Amino acid sequence: MTTIFTAWQGVQSRIGIAATACARQPDAITLLAVSKTFPASAVRELYEFGQRHFGENYVQELQEKAAALSDCPDLVWHFIGPLQSNKTRIVAETADWVHSVDRLKIAERLSQQRPEHLAPLQVCLQVNVSGEQSKSGVRPAEAPALARAISRLPNLQLRGMMCIPDPDAGQEALSQQFALLRQLQEQLRATDALPLDTLSMGMSGDLELAIREGSTMVRIGTAIFGARTAKG
Repeated sequence: MTTIFTAWQGVQSRIGIAATACARQPDAITLLAVSKTFPASAVRELYEFGQRHFGENYVQELQEKAAALSDCPDLVWHFIGPLQSNKTRIVAETADWVHSVDRLKIAERLSQQRPEHLAPLQVCLQVNVSGEQSKSGVRPAEAPALARAISRLPNLQLRGMMCIPDPDAGQEALSQQFALLRQLQEQLRATDALPLDTLSMGMSGDLELAIREGSTMVRIGTAIFGARTAKG
């Protein structure tokens, strides 16, 4: 078997061990393989092994890979990168999920531009749980109002929340940031009866902590595909 298959199996094993350690079912956690900067051939290879959920950070890459892999009908595309308003149409027409919605304007454009013949676009609200000025995401205090507004838009289905914590934080701080996202989601489910079922949190280096704090979808790139080259 190939290196990519071995790495993919290793990540699945990590997910299983982490879930079992906190009395969760491993199949309650979706593995999202983040294929940014890697070619469509790498996605196809992993698809043939049984992986179905793939994440992209760049609109052009999403568009190109979706076209190249259009013969894989049950492949699920997740857009997880920052999204500018002038790029929303491509994402609305191509992706199945968008994890990085942090402004009502972006959500409204995605809703307006989602083709009627497609299923509703599944979206997550990106929350800046670390407070870093350079990081995208709505502030935690503003997240409930934005979530309510998005939940009322047609052609979208608000599924939950996403975060990218401070990569330099220690384990205790990371756990607190993941817990903050979970608590925000629990609050919205309790006070507004929003049917939120997705916590998109955890990457190659911290998936175990994220699962312990309730993650239902981990976004794994390096641990599967290897180190990335810089995008020029």
